[in-house]
This record gives sequence, structure tokens and C-alpha cells, in this order.
Amino acid sequence: MAGTTTRAGSNGRLITREDLQAAYAQVMGEGEAEARSAAPRALAVAGAIGILVIALAFLAGKRRGRAKSAIVEIRRL
Repeated sequence: MAGTTTRAGSNGRLITREDLQAAYAQVMGEGEAEARSAAPRALAVAGAIGILVIALAFLAGKRRGRAKSAIVEIRRL
């Protein structure tokens, strides 16, 4: 198969499919390691932001409800 190897630059060495797979696995392995190490911190930050947004929405709703609440007077007829 002519499509599985190509000539490299000036040194004439052939690049095989295995060479490409090894290089790809090395690059992907480094990227996955970075992603795995950053995941716990990212989850903690996302959780904290989520809790903050929920707390702010609750407090804003509570304050708005207090401002518009009506005083109901019950009378006997």
C-alpha cells in the first residue's frame, strides 16, 4: 500500500502508521492528564458559582415579595 508510508523531509526516513499512532497517543495522553488534574478544581468552582446564583435568586425573590406583599385585614360582619 502506497498510502501507509510517506517520505519525511531531507533524511529520507519513512513515517509509518505506527509512528503516527505513537505520536498521537503521546499527545492525547498529555492532554488527558491535564484535563484530569484540572477537573476537581473546575467542578468545585462550578458548584460554588451555582450555589451563589441560587442564593442570589432566592434573596432577590424574597426581597421583591416583601415589597409587594399586601396587608390583609380580616373583619367580622
